[in-house]
Amino acid sequence: MTILMIIQLLIVLLALWVGSRYGSLALGAISGIGLALLVFGFCMKPGTPPTDVIYIIIAAVTCAGIMQASGGMDWLIQIAEKMLRKHPDRITFLAPLCTFFLTVLVGTGHVVYTLMPIICDISIKKGIRPERPCGVASIASQVGITCSPIAAAVVAFVTISNANGFDVSIPQVLMVSFPACLCGLMAAAAASYHRGKDLDKDPEFQAKLKDPVQYEYIYGNSATTLDKEIPQSAKNAVFVFLGALIIIVLFAIFQDILPSYDTIKAVKDAPDYTFPDGTVATAAELVKAKMLIPGITEMGTVQLKMNVVIQIVMISAAAIMILFCKASPVKAVKGAVWQSGMVAVVAIFGIAWLADTYFSNYTNEMQAMLGDIVAKYNWSIAFVFLVSVLINSQGAVVVSMLPLAYSLGIPGPVLLGVLPSVYGYFFIPNYPSDIATVNFDRSGTTVIGKYLLNHSFMMPGLVHIVTATLVAYGLSMLFF
Repeated sequence: MTILMIIQLLIVLLALWVGSRYGSLALGAISGIGLALLVFGFCMKPGTPPTDVIYIIIAAVTCAGIMQASGGMDWLIQIAEKMLRKHPDRITFLAPLCTFFLTVLVGTGHVVYTLMPIICDISIKKGIRPERPCGVASIASQVGITCSPIAAAVVAFVTISNANGFDVSIPQVLMVSFPACLCGLMAAAAASYHRGKDLDKDPEFQAKLKDPVQYEYIYGNSATTLDKEIPQSAKNAVFVFLGALIIIVLFAIFQDILPSYDTIKAVKDAPDYTFPDGTVATAAELVKAKMLIPGITEMGTVQLKMNVVIQIVMISAAAIMILFCKASPVKAVKGAVWQSGMVAVVAIFGIAWLADTYFSNYTNEMQAMLGDIVAKYNWSIAFVFLVSVLINSQGAVVVSMLPLAYSLGIPGPVLLGVLPSVYGYFFIPNYPSDIATVNFDRSGTTVIGKYLLNHSFMMPGLVHIVTATLVAYGLSMLFF
C-alpha cells in the first residue's frame, strides 16, 4: 500500500468520521467534500453513484410515508402495544420482536419512536429495569433492515450480487437473514433478561424516588396509543401496504412471469470499435447508443429487473392509498418515515459514491493486498463490513463494500452469510434511535455511559451481531 493510497484512504475515513459526528444529512454531504478532494485534488476517476438503490429507497419510503400519513402506522403501533401490555412480564423478549417486525414491514427503523415510550412505561409500571427491554429493542429496530424485502440493504445485496454472478433473490436472502437475526435478537434478549439491578434494589433509582418531582416524572406519566381511535381508512392503507409487500415477494419467487424485452447487448469479451474517423468506442458505449455492430453488439432479450418491479409496485400502492385511504401527501412529507428515508438517500448517495471512487481506482491493489487473506479465510470479509461502525446506514455499507468484496473473489454465499455484520453503528451511540431511547427512559437506567462506549446498547448489539453472523453463515453454507 503506497503512501498516496494511505493518504487518500485517510481522506475517506476522515469524511466518514466527521459526517458521523454531525449525523443526519451531514453523512452524505461531508462525503461530498471527500469526493471532491479525491476527484479534483488527486485526479481520481469518479465512481458510480448507486442510483438503482436510491430509486428503490425513494419508492419504498414514499409508500411507507403515505401509509403513516393515513394513520396506518398508528394502528400497527397500537397492535404492538396491546400485545406488550397483555404480557408485561415478557417485555424483554416481546419488545425487540415488536420493533423488529415493524422495521421488517416498513423497511426503516425510524418507525419505532412511538413505541419506545410505551416500552419504557410498561417496564416501569411492572417494576422491570427499562434498560433491559429498551436496549435490545433499539438494536432490534435496526436489525430488521437486513430482513425487509423493501430495505435498501437487501435490495442492494441482490442487485450487486446478480451483477457479479451470484444469482440470488430477495426471498433467498430473507431465508438466511430472517432466522439468523431472530436468533441473534433472542440471544441478546436472553443476555439482557437479568441485566443490571432490579429497580427495587437499585440505589440510584430509589434515591430518585425520594424526590417528589422525580417520582411524579417517573410514575406520573403514562404513554399509550390505546385511547386513539383508528379509522377504517387507516386499516385499509395497512392492507394495501402489506398487499404490495406480498406482490413483491411473489414476483421475486416467480420471476419467470415477468415480461422480457428485446434489447441490444454487448458480445462477451467484445473488443472496442473504431469508427472511420478514428473515434474509438467501447461495447458498453455502443449499447448505450443503441448501435448494432456485428461481433461487438448483438440483439438479445432482457427480463424486467426486480429493482424496477419494487419501484412500480411501491409507487402504485402509494397512489392507491392517496386515492382510496384518505392519505395526505403533505402530511406524509412532514412525517418521520419520509424524512428519515430522504436522509438515508443523501447518506447513501454521498457515502457510496465516495467509497466506490476510492475502491474502483484501486481494485487491483486491493486484490493483491487482501486477496490472499480473504481467499484463505473467507469469513474475514465480515471485518470489512464492520466499517458500518462509522457509517450509520446498512444500505450504504452494502453498496460501498460489496463490490470490493466480489472483486476480491469472495463467493456470494459467504457474503450472504456475513450480511448481519453490516450493522455495526450501535458501537458508537450516536444513532437517533439510541439517543431517543435514552431520552424516553424516565427511570434513567438506559444510558450512554461516562466513557462513551460503556452504553446500554453495546452488550445486546455485540451479542446479536456475533450470534446472527454465525447462524447466517451456517445457513448460507447449508442452502447454497
